[in-house]
Amino acid sequence: MTDSNSFDDTTDPDGVDDFTHAFFALHHGLPRQAPGSDASTRHLLSLCGPLPERPRVLDLGCGPGRSALLLAAEAGTAGTGAEVTAVDLHAPFLDELRAAAAARGLADRVRTVEADMGALPDEGFEDGSFDLVWAEGSAYILGFDAALARWKRLLAPSGTLVLTECQWSVAQPSAGARAFWDPHYALRTTAGNLAAAQAAGYQVLGVHELPDSDWAEYYGPLAERVRARSGTGGPAMARALAATREELDVRARHGHEYGYTGYVLRPVSAGVGDAWPARPEAAADAAAVREINLAAFGTPLEADLVDALRADGAWLPGLSYVAEAPDGSVAAHALLTRCEVDGAPALALAPVATDPALQRSGAGSSVVRALLAAARERGESLVLVLGHPAYYPRFGFVPASRFGIRAPFEVPDEAMMALVLDDSRPVPAGTIRYPAPFGV
Repeated sequence: MTDSNSFDDTTDPDGVDDFTHAFFALHHGLPRQAPGSDASTRHLLSLCGPLPERPRVLDLGCGPGRSALLLAAEAGTAGTGAEVTAVDLHAPFLDELRAAAAARGLADRVRTVEADMGALPDEGFEDGSFDLVWAEGSAYILGFDAALARWKRLLAPSGTLVLTECQWSVAQPSAGARAFWDPHYALRTTAGNLAAAQAAGYQVLGVHELPDSDWAEYYGPLAERVRARSGTGGPAMARALAATREELDVRARHGHEYGYTGYVLRPVSAGVGDAWPARPEAAADAAAVREINLAAFGTPLEADLVDALRADGAWLPGLSYVAEAPDGSVAAHALLTRCEVDGAPALALAPVATDPALQRSGAGSSVVRALLAAARERGESLVLVLGHPAYYPRFGFVPASRFGIRAPFEVPDEAMMALVLDDSRPVPAGTIRYPAPFGV
């Protein structure tokens, strides 16, 4: 994660400075070059939706190729594996990847290319060449916005971009955390990155916050390497060691203020959501919405709640959405109504319902994504949901307790979640006040 291009030093005839040599020597042979894990790679892959039987995958900034190897073995329909083009500027990393691919019987599925991922060669990287473009821990070298813009052309129709990005996990980072990050890289929050992705013409298929254990997979071996190399090498190695110690120390002191998050994106022009087009509910949809909620939940409680909210002042016209099945019927429904946090306005996402016959089809995700985008466009800043902690984080929701927000009743911390839509406005802290029809 340390930016090896941040330092000036003497250069060799190839134009590589001594610090960079030392930096790579320090990292050579480590299993990872950024926070991550096989579990997170698999989870991000699961959020991509259906892929071709043998997808064409481009792994940018692949390092020693941990993700490239997993994708070569497991991506594609029924986990049949992918054809992976792995790109990195550091030739020894590519040597490690080729050796590992051969040892795993994947040599015929992994092609390595020594190149700058920000200035890819013309041959082999034509527009629309890849079904999946992957970048774990490397997009920061270009910058999140630049990566979104430059890599979009590489995607085939219905292609998917997956990248992880370091970002703030608190609304107001401390001066200590900013003192380290601001000179190196301008971190944003989930809300800022979601807005940037949508502004760049992507639809967000999923969001995954990497757990602390993913940092340990990277920093654990790196810390051991730093201890082993201390006192060795020349001035350049001493500087590389000092920079890495600072990074490790900042993580130990301020790690709760920032983290890595994975984004699964697809260009809107590729037709995402066409299978389940989402739109605001019309008056004629009311009966179908009730039937969807009755079928999804098996009791009248949620259906009655929707009807009661329609007659309440918390109802916000245009923030009840349906997803349509190919035959034009209602496949899923999601609703946002007004609530408050300590007197400040917020939105409550409830209920969300999908026709049981269409669950796991993408209809529910499609309607939620469209509804959240509509709320953001209207200038709303905060959405709250009480729901399954394995489902809603894909849209960017995190535990509400992170912002000092709590439910007015006992609830597991991980189930009460918040999504900040506009991080330029302060996030209120306090107890949620739901509209009267919720009965709490």
